[in-house]
Amino acid sequence: MSKDQCSSMAKAWEATIRKTQAARKRANSIFGTISVAHADDENDHEYTEKIAETYNVEKILPNGDYYMGQWYDNFPHGQGKYLWVDGCMYVGEWYKGKTMGKGRFSWPSGATYEGEFKMGFMDGNGTYTGSNGDTYKGQWLMNMKHGHGVKRYASGDWYDGEWRCGVQEGHGKYHWKNGNFYVGEWKQGLICGKGIFVWTNGNVYDGFWEDGAPKGNGTLKWPDESFYVGNWSKDPSEQNGNYFPSESGLERNLEWDPQNIYNVDLLDCRISHGEKVSVMPSQKKLAVWHSSKGDHDKPRRVSVDGRVSVGVERPLDRMQMWDGDDKNALPGRVSDGDLHSVGRPAPAASFDLKASAFDPKEKVWTKFPPEGTKHTPPHQSCEFKWKDYCPLVFRTLRKLFKVDPADYMISICGNDALRELSSPGKSGSFFYLTNDDRYMIKTIKKSELKVLLRMLPAYYNHFRAFESTLVTKFFGLHSVKLTGPIQRKVRFIIMGNLFCSEYTIHRRYDLKGSSLGRITDKPDTEINEYTILKDLDLNFIFRLHKSWFQEFCRQIDRDCEFLEQERIMDYSLLVGLHFRQTTVHGELIPSGAPTPAADPESTEAVIPRLSRVDMDQLLLDPARWASIRLGVNMPALVERTVRRNECEFQLIGEATGEYYEVIMFFGIIDILQDYDITKKLEHAYKSFHYDPTSISAVDPRQYSRRFRDFILNVFAEDA
Repeated sequence: MSKDQCSSMAKAWEATIRKTQAARKRANSIFGTISVAHADDENDHEYTEKIAETYNVEKILPNGDYYMGQWYDNFPHGQGKYLWVDGCMYVGEWYKGKTMGKGRFSWPSGATYEGEFKMGFMDGNGTYTGSNGDTYKGQWLMNMKHGHGVKRYASGDWYDGEWRCGVQEGHGKYHWKNGNFYVGEWKQGLICGKGIFVWTNGNVYDGFWEDGAPKGNGTLKWPDESFYVGNWSKDPSEQNGNYFPSESGLERNLEWDPQNIYNVDLLDCRISHGEKVSVMPSQKKLAVWHSSKGDHDKPRRVSVDGRVSVGVERPLDRMQMWDGDDKNALPGRVSDGDLHSVGRPAPAASFDLKASAFDPKEKVWTKFPPEGTKHTPPHQSCEFKWKDYCPLVFRTLRKLFKVDPADYMISICGNDALRELSSPGKSGSFFYLTNDDRYMIKTIKKSELKVLLRMLPAYYNHFRAFESTLVTKFFGLHSVKLTGPIQRKVRFIIMGNLFCSEYTIHRRYDLKGSSLGRITDKPDTEINEYTILKDLDLNFIFRLHKSWFQEFCRQIDRDCEFLEQERIMDYSLLVGLHFRQTTVHGELIPSGAPTPAADPESTEAVIPRLSRVDMDQLLLDPARWASIRLGVNMPALVERTVRRNECEFQLIGEATGEYYEVIMFFGIIDILQDYDITKKLEHAYKSFHYDPTSISAVDPRQYSRRFRDFILNVFAEDA
């Protein structure tokens, strides 16, 4: 670490603090005094406490919930029974307020799950029995069937095979009540790939399938050993093949039509779908506890919907304090507090983390005096302290994201200064970009920090389960506390820069699916490639290749379900477009239009772009897709749209048939807004003055549905 390595960071935070103080005066709040705490509110207090031994309790909680079982340091811990007022009940093992280990969860509908839990999720081996009589016995991951399992439906059908993310995927056998069965490959809950279908009358189809129907090469055999082989398709014009009679020479009815497979034989062979679970165990929050320390009569704060994560509000933090001037430290020895913080050596991380790694009290402090120490460099700023939150979790996330630790440290703490991106908005947050454009640093409020720490286990498991998730990537959660003349703290998150690319981003859109205030308040002459446009500025439909569009739809569903479960709202889909054909003045050239001759005297750098031949090769050669993944470097077409004059708040305009070839970048951002009291009051206030469906501040379930419906109308399949 060089001499000036941390000075630029400290100077940036000093500047941020000064700007934040000014920004607080300018920040708008619809209620004036009602606002979310800013990043410099409330200093943490550090002290230690003695933890009481586990003991048995029986509690009727303030909201009517009931708990009986073992108790440890203000948490259910050990064996216990929890009964919610809505009728849900859990009996089993607990770890610091989270269902962890073996247990049984039951719903008021009569549905039950009995098996393994992890961090509040159904995770491991377990059996779910639905209220309609469906049962599933097998492996689970984050409340979803994942791995091998057997599902028996109330209809009498059953499936034995592989599951992924809640649906059949891989190899499996589906047996219908009428005796028909299929053995073969599945994808996204549908018969897809190679497999064999056997009817009770003895007919057998052996071949390829797509979307639940024969597609491609296949053979249909009859019990008399005659057979038909050829290419199968629902489209009669694509269907072709040959019939071969049995050795006995008996001809079948020559009027037999291969389309009977689709119109008759498979008509009653539909895949059953299980019931939708109304609420997951991980969504059930525990009621507010009375503190076992200090004032026994004063309950902690609780939101108006009664949701409080146990222990989140406690001021007692178990933290590691690492001081570079420790006189007792041995040369070359790394203390326990050093092991997992940013930039320090650590053991090889396993992706299977213990629950303690997600504890909000897992923190590491490091002092940076101006004169430096044997572990920290000298710098020109005042003394500051650096804090790492849940360091092992973020170190493992960086490993999951395939980030090289050395490159990461050079990007964040190198000699090159950070670049400030924009002035603060209503939130008062500031954004910085690393010199290599790979990472963004955003200052956050204490309320946002609490939200991230609360949802961190689910966030981590979501990225483990879905490699193609569009949710923004977080690489580290930190705070800097200046101990000089300005006694302030700045909390910040390090994120991936979605637009880090060799391609110039010509258009940027922030899309929510709401209309109130969702238009750029700039004249056209001031809008440039750095302007963030909004929903009512959007004048394109994004058309993706079929395979990418299908994956996009599936991933949007998964990500929205995750955010809804975590009670998150007000997130956006950030979209960046690089147009492959533009004039030297930046004007867009439609697909198929002749490209103007380049100015021979122009010194403008040539922008990398894919030709149509390149695009065709990409589609034919999957090996060349390495640089392309969902939301990154995606070749696509966009179709221009126009809004009718009489529809001022029409979110999606009418297609014009004018297409442009683009490279697309997109991802879901701003995922740290909980539906707290401030947002509920904002919703109530704005509902009096505006159409409630047009405002951003709505319940997470409503927000998720509206966002998903809007995004899946803005994106379409490129036919």
